[in-house]
Amino acid sequence: MALVSEFLGQLTLNFGGESEPKFPTVVAADNFDPAKDAARIETAIKTKGVDEQTIIDILTRRSYSQRRDVAFEYEKRSKKDLITALKGALSGCLEAVILGLMKNTAQYDATEIRASIKGLGTDEETLIEMLCSRSAAELLEIKRVYKESKLNCTHACNRQLAKRDEPSNIVDYEKIDDDARALYEAGVKRKGTDVATWISIMSERSVPHLQKVFDRYKSYSPYDMKESIRKEVKGDLEKSFLTLVECFENKQQYFANRLSEAMKGKSAKEKVVTRIMVSRCEVDLMKIRTEFKRLNQKSLYQTIAEHTKGDYQKALLSLCGGDD
Repeated sequence: MALVSEFLGQLTLNFGGESEPKFPTVVAADNFDPAKDAARIETAIKTKGVDEQTIIDILTRRSYSQRRDVAFEYEKRSKKDLITALKGALSGCLEAVILGLMKNTAQYDATEIRASIKGLGTDEETLIEMLCSRSAAELLEIKRVYKESKLNCTHACNRQLAKRDEPSNIVDYEKIDDDARALYEAGVKRKGTDVATWISIMSERSVPHLQKVFDRYKSYSPYDMKESIRKEVKGDLEKSFLTLVECFENKQQYFANRLSEAMKGKSAKEKVVTRIMVSRCEVDLMKIRTEFKRLNQKSLYQTIAEHTKGDYQKALLSLCGGDD
């Protein structure tokens, strides 16, 4: 795990320049009235058996800032904390979705990373997904959340992140060729893998540059970059490299694949599905939805409907935002 830890400590997804465009499925509601929403939620919680549908209808169809306004109004009128009230009223997977929505993206990510390294053993799969798919700016924000909330900021995000080159309008074909050849010579061409060279190139070059490097790499190697990774390294290091390369190539396709894998059996891997749906619904879930349908010839909405049930299903379908 030491080598994986070094890898995760240096590799971050950072396109540089302006922040990535957003493709959310959950957006701010029109004609928003936080006092009215708070009153409806209070009634829903007090209802015998709890009116989960009303809670879902409100909290899955408001932006994070609107949900915070509702929480403020709820506390004002009931003299109780909304999150504590929701914990008492809900349970299981639905509780995980709704409580996740009451955190902003960085807070939610920090909580998920902390959960993945808490207790006996580490949930490497979650840790790899979280750290390899987030940008350097996002990881720094997660680290700030840890600090502010006085959580134990372990090795997972308390790292010196590598400085990645900024994208340039000038394409450096010589450097692209040098890096492609270096990746080949450090891996497929030799016996054993010079992992340090792979980490150095993948952690320091800009994402647009690396996309061209991976394309050029195919002129040196009989395998593409992902095939080379599968041949050269195994275990968590393999998963880490593959996740990063997949996110370089198409981050929304990576998440679509994760969702597809999580809903292949009769029942869904709820932790994975919940984490992606909650963390991406105000970021790029609309684009993930498009990629999912392209890859599976079936909509994300339909797949969720087939592999989940009850109020949990209703909450996920609401976050999904449509069947297309």
